[in-house]
Amino acid sequence: MANRGPSYGLSREVQEKIEQKYDPELESRLVNWIIVQCGEQIEHPPPGRQHFQTWLMDGTLLCKLINSLHPKGSEPIAKISESKMAFKQMEQISQFLKAAEIYGVRTTDIFQTVDLWEGKDMAAVQRTLMALGSLAVTKDDGCYKGDPSWFHRKAQQNRRGFSEEQLRQGQNVIGLQMGSNKGASQSGMTSYGMPRQII
Repeated sequence: MANRGPSYGLSREVQEKIEQKYDPELESRLVNWIIVQCGEQIEHPPPGRQHFQTWLMDGTLLCKLINSLHPKGSEPIAKISESKMAFKQMEQISQFLKAAEIYGVRTTDIFQTVDLWEGKDMAAVQRTLMALGSLAVTKDDGCYKGDPSWFHRKAQQNRRGFSEEQLRQGQNVIGLQMGSNKGASQSGMTSYGMPRQII
């Protein structure tokens, strides 16, 4: 972790709001998924934001996770280093983030390297892992391991094709939202400018 002093005032308030977004229940679900997905003898971390951060901080597990979501031989990260050097660990986190974006995670759902490495925003890390899990479940390509109910399926595109004839026929139909003139008459209407007769 970086050597940062305590924060005060507005900085402290902002940091507290960020920390409130962290979900301990989601943490245990993500830990279980990563252990099952990587399929190795991975030690279960103690519960808590700091332990979760320390567990993922070197980037090794994240790289193994993204590789496990691809078929054998087409893994995006060729060499996973178990180095203790800070720049190597941050580089691995960056490699994971690039691979996650290529996999389909939206840029807005991806955390910054410092969010994890310095523990600035662990809720953002959770958000990225949730988006990755949802994508893996939705793709349903046989690489996802674990309980499918851990993540929600993303809505998928359902394109419809219409022939030119069907499109031309649709132009002749007056939709009910536009109203209809069937059965309409002007009986009971008063002409403009005339006062309404009250009897």
